[in-house]
Amino acid sequence: MTTPDRTVAWAVLDSPIEQLLLTTDGVGLSRVWFAPFDHVELRPEARDDHHPVLAVARRQLDEYFAGERRTFDVPLSPGGTPFQNQVWDALRAIPYGETASYVEVARAIGRPTASRAVGAANGRNPIAVIVPCHRVIGSNGLLVGYAGGAARKRRLLDLETGALQLG
Repeated sequence: MTTPDRTVAWAVLDSPIEQLLLTTDGVGLSRVWFAPFDHVELRPEARDDHHPVLAVARRQLDEYFAGERRTFDVPLSPGGTPFQNQVWDALRAIPYGETASYVEVARAIGRPTASRAVGAANGRNPIAVIVPCHRVIGSNGLLVGYAGGAARKRRLLDLETGALQLG
């Protein structure tokens, strides 16, 4: 997988959990990926740690990891289908430190039988952490279906509930 051609600028954030790659299409934040980034082709000349969208995203993520931010208002530009965007919007409505099941998200978007499709959209979320797909769990309470892996999901949830203290 490579970054879409619409990537205008990118930057790396050294978070307390691990490095994150942030990209923008010039309008909004288009990607937040966990390291390693060896699957991503980036133009070196497009690195821009001071791009306005990336600067806002970096500041807000730093505040999140410091326990000072619970919601994000950086402009987003994730792409995706209308259904995926509906799911991603529903994920952003899950409160900090709380979780919801795939079934609950499906109900929230008015598609109560679409929990598998919600899971697929969740797995394709291009903006990790800010669009909090880590807050979606199985109906049985298990940490399932996180593209970033169960260990990352647990660390993010522990950070939000205060079970993990960083820095």
